[in-house]
Amino acid sequence: MKRLNFTLDADTIQLLNELAATYYNGNKSQTVRAALESLATHVRHDGWIITGFTPVVIDDEAYCHTCHTHYEEGNVLLRPVFERGQGPNALSHLPSEVWLECSQCAEQNY
Repeated sequence: MKRLNFTLDADTIQLLNELAATYYNGNKSQTVRAALESLATHVRHDGWIITGFTPVVIDDEAYCHTCHTHYEEGNVLLRPVFERGQGPNALSHLPSEVWLECSQCAEQNY
């Protein structure tokens, strides 16, 4: 950890205090970090990128996330592995829905 020394105007200090109290239990360092990560997401397309896939034998019918092809129980689809990174297709948040790709779409698009 490194201590930084900088000056903030009164309005910025008030905003920092309010955000820290509301969302981060008063932790100003965590609040500044979240603000910087948010800015980086918008400026450099930082976020969650797909770094690989894990094969999954589906136990119910499922659809490919990209081509929407229907697959029956017992087929093998690929679940993406997400990591923090940079890229034009970076996602700002991890998807909440089940995301499966067929092998053809995974190979072509990622």
